[in-house]
Parts: sequence; structure tokens; C-alpha cells
Amino acid sequence: MNRINLKPVKVVATLGAAGIAAGMFVGAAGAVIGVRALYQSRRKYSLQRKVVLITGGSRGLGLALAEEFAAKGARIVICAREQEELARARAHLEERGTEVLDVVCDVTDRQSLERLIGEVRKRFGEIDVLVNNAGVIGVGPYDEQKIEDFEEAMNVNFWGVVNTTLAVLPAMKRRGLGRIVNVTSIGGKVSVPHLLPYCCAKFAAVAFSEGLRAEIARDGIVVTTIVPGLMRTGSYLNADFKGKHKAEFGWFSMGSTTPFTAIAAHRAARQIVDATLRGTAELIITWQAELLARLHGLFPGLVTDILALVNRTLPRANGGETTKRKGWESESALTRSPLTALGRWAAQRYNERPAAL
Repeated sequence: MNRINLKPVKVVATLGAAGIAAGMFVGAAGAVIGVRALYQSRRKYSLQRKVVLITGGSRGLGLALAEEFAAKGARIVICAREQEELARARAHLEERGTEVLDVVCDVTDRQSLERLIGEVRKRFGEIDVLVNNAGVIGVGPYDEQKIEDFEEAMNVNFWGVVNTTLAVLPAMKRRGLGRIVNVTSIGGKVSVPHLLPYCCAKFAAVAFSEGLRAEIARDGIVVTTIVPGLMRTGSYLNADFKGKHKAEFGWFSMGSTTPFTAIAAHRAARQIVDATLRGTAELIITWQAELLARLHGLFPGLVTDILALVNRTLPRANGGETTKRKGWESESALTRSPLTALGRWAAQRYNERPAAL
């Protein structure tokens, strides 16, 4: 009796099963995408009379967000650590007809946050939308950073997000609704040279935001992760610099101010408000940030090696010089030139220009 070779049959059957499985996966993915698009379109809501709390709302992107949310009819609460900055921001918003409450608050201090929530309840009631925007940024080579620099970045950029979120969540869960918007950074997707403490904290913030969205969606609360690239907010003047201060501030200010590398603050704020209304899971702002995130997702090793080459062009360490200086203390002829004119205008427009200037 001749033996029948079943191997080709098995191969065909295996390939057929794999094809069916792949088709089912693609079909299921398409269904999920379609249902999600329909769900998002139905849950888009109005901001009229909603109470929006913006941390770090006294200047920069936070102030631009306050303007955009107010334009949609929201009542605005801004908090920050500096009373004078808050007073200027409140006056600016009130001139535009905004109903606004300003409260001095440190997002790293839970008791300070409890007082903030109490002030909001007395004035407006419960918080409908939380925008975690407060942050600090430190620039310089890793060997000029101290453990305290990592701790500060984590305390504000990560724990500040966690603290504020946990403070507002109980009331949102009781009501079965609420929106939380976490402003992270492309530095939370791709770790960039000379921004190591900042990137570490932003990576943690992205993880918290994404995981939280998955866990509390069933409670009627929508979490949106914002991943901005460079923005012209004027905040570069208030960033902290270590090492060769003027050289570090020079390259950083160029990236943060030109129209070729950075998006205008009002455009970024408008995109964030729209994403909040739609309940978008993630918004990456600027095509440069989108491209970098995509490339890193596909070729993480290659992108890291390219960044190692970029790092060779950045200023070297300054022999253990760990003194911090603000951007406005590190100016040079380059950073005062017409190349940064848009950045200086943004600093004036969004309350980032220090009183010393």
C-alpha cells in the first residue's frame, strides 16, 4: 500500500487557519475602531458652565488653555505657586469676560490640594474637568544633575499629576462623570539628551495616564493623554539650566521659539480643548513629535543611536558645575536676536516674562 504524504495538507491547513485568524483579528480591530469612533462622537459634550481646573494655569500653556476653555463657556479655576503671577493671569482672564477663580496651590503638597478643592467647591461646586498642566523642566547634561533634580522632576511632573487626580476622582466617581486631561510631553515617549530627569518623570506620567484611562472608563470618567512637542509659550525663559548655561539655553531657546520647530501656544491649546471634548485617548501635538514617536515605536534602537549622535553636538559638561540658572539669567546675543522674537512675544503674551526683565 502506498503511503500518503500529509505534510502539504497540514501546511495548507495551517496557513488557512492563520489566514482566518488574521482576518478575524483585522475584522475585530476594525469593529473596535468603528464602535470607538461612534462612542466618542456621542459622548462629546458642551463645556458651557463646566468647572475646569487647570494646574500651572498662571502662565504659558496653562494660561492659553484657560483662554480656550473659557471661550467654550467654561468657568475657570487656575492654580500655581506664585500669587503675583496668578493675580496677573486672573486680571487678564477677567478682562476677557471669564468667570475665574485663582488659588495659590502646590501640587506636590496634598494638604494644599485639599484646600484648593475646598475653595473651588465654595465658589463653583464640583470640578468637571481637570487639566494636569503644572510642570518644571531642567536642561543640562546628566553628569551635572544631582539626585535632587530627579526628585524635583518626579515630584512635580509625576506626583503632581497623581496627587491632583486622586484629589478630584472621588467626587467624579460619585457623579459618574468627569474628564481628566494630562499634559505630558514627547519626552514621555522618547528620552531626549540633556533632559533626563524631565523625561523620566514624563514617561511615568504617560504610564499613569494611559493606565488610568483603561481602569476608570467604566466609571464614566474620560482620561486624555496630551503629548506635545515644542510649543511657543515663552516658558523657555523660566526653565532651569545647568552646565554651560548660555550654551544650553542657546540651543534650547532656538527649538522653543521658531515657527519651524515649535507650534504657537494658542494652536496647541485649541487642539487640547478639542481633544477634551471628543474624549480622545491620546493627542500628539506637532508633526515633528508625531514623526519621532512613530519612528521610535518602529525602530527604538535606531532612534536612540541617532540621538546619541545628536548629543555629540550639544554642550559638554562644565566640570561638575551644578548651579541652576533660569533661562532669563542665561541670555546671550544669540538668544536676544531676531531669531527668538516670537518666543519673546509669547513670553509677554502668556505671562512668562519675569518681573526682572
